[in-house]
Amino acid sequence: MSQRERADRILDAAKDLLLRWGYRRVSIEEIAKRAGVGKGTVYLHWRSREELFFAVAAREAADMLAAVTGAMRRDPGEIALHRYLRRFFLEAMERPVLRAIFTRDAETMGKFLTSPARRPLEGAKLLASRAYLEILAGHGLLRAGLRPEDLDYPLPTIAYGFFAVEPLLPPQLDLDLDAKAGHLAETLRRTFEPAEPPPPERYARAAGPVIAVFERLGQEFGDAAYR
Repeated sequence: MSQRERADRILDAAKDLLLRWGYRRVSIEEIAKRAGVGKGTVYLHWRSREELFFAVAAREAADMLAAVTGAMRRDPGEIALHRYLRRFFLEAMERPVLRAIFTRDAETMGKFLTSPARRPLEGAKLLASRAYLEILAGHGLLRAGLRPEDLDYPLPTIAYGFFAVEPLLPPQLDLDLDAKAGHLAETLRRTFEPAEPPPPERYARAAGPVIAVFERLGQEFGDAAYR
């Protein structure tokens, strides 16, 4: 078994136990037992339980970004802010560990939600980095006069608000995940993008640099997962 295969086995075991039992109840001993390795082997990859669970989430973030960039390659229009964050929302909500982090699911994530280790997963760099927003602005894909730094507060407030509101929604609200993502996309389009839809060639010209930004970010999360 290669080192990468062994790491994946440990991460798979940690993810499974996290979703079954919650962060508080899962120990390194239980993860090692489930993965079929010694406890010391786990520590060869990650120095602490906190680092291991960050790695579980970082691997999911890397997979999510791979799905995002794949969609952008198929259709350059996917780089638009509202379409990108619509896909981000859908991809994150369909990945149980990311969903638990973004919706602040304390039963699953426990004290990890207050740990500094989780910050890269909730930061502006993952949501919409300044580099990405600068490319959009440079190609006329943001509202006229809107600077990337002008989005530092309102963009994460809106986007993460759609995640955070999940536990507060009334049970009688009949909206599936796709409909919720549509509301997010429409809010972002009306708030931050030009009133008239830009021509397709603008998206085509900006697609390469945007994809490169997200591929680099995905690589960073992948590297963080496997150390």
